[in-house]
Amino acid sequence: MHILVTNDDGIHAPGIEALEDALHEIGKVTVVAPATEQSGVGHSITFLNPLVGKEVHKNGRLRGWAVEGTPADCVKLAVTEYCDEKPDLIVSGINGGLNAGINILYSGTLGAAFEGAFFGIKSVAVSLEFEESPNFAAAARIAQEMIVNILANDGESGNLYNINIPTNALTKFQGVQIVPMGLARYGEHFIKRRDPKGRDYFWATNDPPPRDEGKETDLTALAKGFVTLTPLNYDVTDHGRLDLLKSWPDE
Repeated sequence: MHILVTNDDGIHAPGIEALEDALHEIGKVTVVAPATEQSGVGHSITFLNPLVGKEVHKNGRLRGWAVEGTPADCVKLAVTEYCDEKPDLIVSGINGGLNAGINILYSGTLGAAFEGAFFGIKSVAVSLEFEESPNFAAAARIAQEMIVNILANDGESGNLYNINIPTNALTKFQGVQIVPMGLARYGEHFIKRRDPKGRDYFWATNDPPPRDEGKETDLTALAKGFVTLTPLNYDVTDHGRLDLLKSWPDE
């Protein structure tokens, strides 16, 4: 099995190194990731500038490539240029911070996974709740076991999954919940400050926390300490309204 590993925190981030080490146990791993942190870039790609890639070596062997571009750029280049064979699996992470609820639409980690699904390759995004000294090795072990289970039970190529791991699951594992993404809006508050030149600037916060939507979602399950697994789809057509629109009068 050939596994492409990428992320949005940069190729030298500890999360991707822990994930790479864990996935070496189940297949051949190629790493193609951004040269610098690309958090929050979503699924953006580079059109107006050239993409520069540089080989990265570890312990005397070629580890992969650092690309001066976005996570989605990295997947595009990996599949079309760097990989000597089409990957069987793409794993993006481990992100330092959860990517759950509406936040997945902003996430570079998810952007890379969506791009992998575009290529018809099974893709998995993995994120760990933020803390000052995260145990990425323990999170990588959980992610590896879940990925092995996904591979054993899902024979379809191109399917996309989102894994989120709360910090307390690393020491007191309560299990995995398969849940939809939360749709509650949050993180719309800003701290307003003034710089030395008298100009106002704004710093985004995560407040207020997501409201209770009255159903179990990735956000509610994570709050209870469960690891979450969410199947995703990049088809954003509202199929429920498609036939309704076709029934409208021509005029």
